[in-house]
Amino acid sequence: MIDWSISLPDQVVVTGTSSGLGQETARLLLDAGVRVYGVDVAEVAVDLGKSDAFTEIRGSVTEAATWHEVIAALHADAPAGVASLGFVGAAAVLDVGILDDEDMAVWRRAWEINVLGNVVALQALLPLLTAADHGAAVAVSSVNAQFGEQQLAAYSSSKAALTGAVRTIALDYARRGVQINILAPGPMRAGLFERHLASAADPAKFLATRQARQPIGRIPGADEAARAALFLLSPAASAVFGSTLTADGGLTAGFDFRTGEEGSSA
Repeated sequence: MIDWSISLPDQVVVTGTSSGLGQETARLLLDAGVRVYGVDVAEVAVDLGKSDAFTEIRGSVTEAATWHEVIAALHADAPAGVASLGFVGAAAVLDVGILDDEDMAVWRRAWEINVLGNVVALQALLPLLTAADHGAAVAVSSVNAQFGEQQLAAYSSSKAALTGAVRTIALDYARRGVQINILAPGPMRAGLFERHLASAADPAKFLATRQARQPIGRIPGADEAARAALFLLSPAASAVFGSTLTADGGLTAGFDFRTGEEGSSA
């Protein structure tokens, strides 16, 4: 096959780098030569921490102090001004349960981290994104923003709120030269999905059922969704704006899928 490369921002801030999509996005960016700033309350993987091009910021995405530290790190590495900057908001929490049994703290936590964590980040970074020669922001939502899934009401509602907020913020900043988009993954073999899998009464059956309903026959890896995030960071995605890129292995392509059996009829 013919190789085709895309350009990426010199500096990219990624949240949720201790696991899952955030971690895989950081790895791909580092492999491409990008300076990465990883934000998470948890410690990052050893390989990320050892990279000279990786700066770890330990703190909550919902706290202004965390973002003051991020801004300071960006300026320290680019004292003459940030030339090109990207943001990928992958930090998220997922709790499994139904309303009868849930404490409202579960809902507040989901909205605080999944929604406000991205809003606080964008509020802090937008001045730099708009001043840069190229600025791009990717908020990670989910297919759950549009489709219900049992036992994930708090999570799904937070992702729907995030999608609506970022789409509107994109319109508000449409004439300021920043690419703002949304990435909506489906289940991925990492992070949140693995925790959902572990909570199932029969994990093996849960996994087999989930894989069978995927048109491609498997649960995509977090690295696959991360590649979609990198595209949205690139100037190659300049015509994509205020949009949601779905990366779910075909899960939401239709309302019915017959486990790969060709020729079946209704």
